[in-house]
Amino acid sequence: MAPGRDGLGIVKNGLLAACGGRIVYAGATADAPGLDAADTVDCDGRWITPGLIDCHTHLVHGGDRSQEFELRLGGATYEEVARAGGGIVSTMAATRAASEAQLIAEALPRLDALLAEGMTTIEVKSGYGLSLAAETRQLRAARALARERTIDVTTTFLGAHALPPEAAGDKDAYIGQVCNEMLPAIAREGLADAVDVFCEGIAFSADQTSRVFEAARAFGLPVKLHADQLSNLQGAALAARFGALSADHLEYSDEASVVAMSRAGTVAVLLPGAYYCTRETHLPPVQHFRRHGVRIALATDCNPGTSPLTSLLLTMNMGATLFRLSVEECIAGVTREAACALGRQNSIGTLEAGKSCDLAIWSIERPAELVYRMGLNPLHARVQRGIPA
Repeated sequence: MAPGRDGLGIVKNGLLAACGGRIVYAGATADAPGLDAADTVDCDGRWITPGLIDCHTHLVHGGDRSQEFELRLGGATYEEVARAGGGIVSTMAATRAASEAQLIAEALPRLDALLAEGMTTIEVKSGYGLSLAAETRQLRAARALARERTIDVTTTFLGAHALPPEAAGDKDAYIGQVCNEMLPAIAREGLADAVDVFCEGIAFSADQTSRVFEAARAFGLPVKLHADQLSNLQGAALAARFGALSADHLEYSDEASVVAMSRAGTVAVLLPGAYYCTRETHLPPVQHFRRHGVRIALATDCNPGTSPLTSLLLTMNMGATLFRLSVEECIAGVTREAACALGRQNSIGTLEAGKSCDLAIWSIERPAELVYRMGLNPLHARVQRGIPA
């Protein structure tokens, strides 16, 4: 996949060369410069894409929420489950009770499932600790995954995910704790690459979100936003106003917010797994994204409550079938556009000189197979920084 916005930049009869973990040439074999290669690999006509990128996950957490899944099957809504003490606060209790080692051990099988499908970069959010000690433990566990497996991990502080019970319903006071206690400590320790907030009626308001974003700005941290998932609180427009890397979910975003995202360069991260699991019916405004040139990324939203999904291949299929994205949009959504959603488009996401040699090599006849099939993994090999992983 070559750089750019149009299509996938397919090169047939291509050659890719790397040195020191970086790509030095990617293009047609006939156009390649003279190269003195120490090692060569014949891919036997297989397709090579950038390593896949999961740009929105909650991979590190304690416990699961299969019981809530049963409740929703019985008719309970996401909001009803949350207001009854389930949802994020339920996972908070299990996460607080887990040690860092336990969090790592529980996350590894989920990570391994994603790695087996060609993923080379993952974003992991906190947000299930909801206290300084537990949030930092989550973020440390997320960073440790890169020592346990050959993978690049980027971390996001999501302290403003839900209100913990000890806050006694005082959202403003808790946001003050996030801004004045948690964020400074996490920034000092260098545990977060970005800051996120859940802006929603059952979570935090636009004003409370702005307070967190202002605090993040003071520490030089970029922001992302869970926006307009259950209602239109103008979260996407708020994200754009702060120059957010991405606004995620976006089922209820309106066209004016999409225009603001376009002007700000904020990426739309669509999460079809959550849409599917919550049985949402309000589609994100994909036509508006296309019309106004907003980049569209896809991610698993891997989390225990509303998207227990550990497959980017299935995510692409869902993006196509549920949201009517094209094959090109789906593949770009987990490579080029996902890199943009992490602010890492200069180092990963496309196959071009200077970027990390992170590759997925596929036993397929055409790219559409990556989106079309369900339950079949055609990965032949995964390469991380030039080394088979």
